[in-house]
Amino acid sequence: MGKYNFDTIIDRRGTHAMKYDSLVELYGVDAGSVTPMWIADMEFAVCPEILGALNQRFSNPVLGYSCPPADYWATVADWLRRRHGWDVPTDSMAFVAGVVRGIAFVLNFFTEKGDKVVIQPPVYHPFRNVTEGNGRIVVENPLVPLADGVGYRMDLEGLERIFAEEHPRMMILCNPHNPVGIQWDEATLKEVARLARKYNVIVISDEIHGDLMLGGIRHIPFASVSDNAAAVSITFGAPSKTFNIPGLGSSWMVILNPELRRDFYHWMEVNEFSAPLFTATEATEAAYKHGEPWLEELLSYLEENIEATERFLAENAPVLRVVRPQASFLIWLDCRGLSPDQEWIEQFFLNKAHLALNSGAMFGTQGRGFMRLNIACPRTQLLKALGQLAEAVKAEQASQTAQ
Repeated sequence: MGKYNFDTIIDRRGTHAMKYDSLVELYGVDAGSVTPMWIADMEFAVCPEILGALNQRFSNPVLGYSCPPADYWATVADWLRRRHGWDVPTDSMAFVAGVVRGIAFVLNFFTEKGDKVVIQPPVYHPFRNVTEGNGRIVVENPLVPLADGVGYRMDLEGLERIFAEEHPRMMILCNPHNPVGIQWDEATLKEVARLARKYNVIVISDEIHGDLMLGGIRHIPFASVSDNAAAVSITFGAPSKTFNIPGLGSSWMVILNPELRRDFYHWMEVNEFSAPLFTATEATEAAYKHGEPWLEELLSYLEENIEATERFLAENAPVLRVVRPQASFLIWLDCRGLSPDQEWIEQFFLNKAHLALNSGAMFGTQGRGFMRLNIACPRTQLLKALGQLAEAVKAEQASQTAQ
């Protein structure tokens, strides 16, 4: 038994939790009729050292203007050095209240309407939404499924063709990749960097899941792999997924190239886009200084949840295939053995299994036939949900056999 308890079931009703309170709007059902396993936050209590820091700050009844602690950026830099072996100068860092918001700032500063931006579907859907919503043009460089059907690689030849022929201004890299859970290897990242520098493409690297590495796999920050990567990259990260504090908007960015960051950071500062609220800085500093033991226990628990999911489905619903993630608490679930019809799959999960998952189609047409399953919950809750899924699969198969 560890110091922290991840088995406690916490009632989040009445807290305006998006995972629960948006079910009627997004799925047409309420939390009483389905189990929500969609949006990427965890059902675990926040690290007590983080809550302790926030409670101590709130014990003072004056909530005035605030500034980050003097050693705030040194604390972030120390975390990156300790966890990922990445030495980052503090003057290359800036605050941003959310990774997607940061990507939007970058798009609006460095590109014009009509400029092209490369994404690699199936991929985190806000990449497309924020690009097209700001009048830019998405160019797809889809991931290539491996021969065994349970993994992917980058199409680097296709990426160079796009860079050479489409002349995009920017690329959004997901590292580790959401939803398929891949940590890109150093050789792949170096080649992306080489191509980006050759064709003058800025690479935004979303590394928000980089602290949630599983099975002893190491996170490789894109900007760290070569001089080319350092020259072209804008990296985003956060303690939000790591420590289950996404509601605090506590993200950071790193731009190692001073020519790339100088005017952009000035623009961020004068518009107060990089001015943090004290809740974000207090939580981040507590997380990075005191949260490592909690994180290590969390990672072990998540690995056991993933193994439990693989085992349960293999025994009880083998028609569903797990794409094992190398990072994060999100499982890319291959449902093509159940049905080739994405709309049918979505309705099956919602109305037959009574589970609310993310549809694979929201990550691009390449995600059709898949669903994204969030397993960051107490194991009893997870096994109950998987039991609902297995029973629904068995009933459907029996129905098909009877026909």
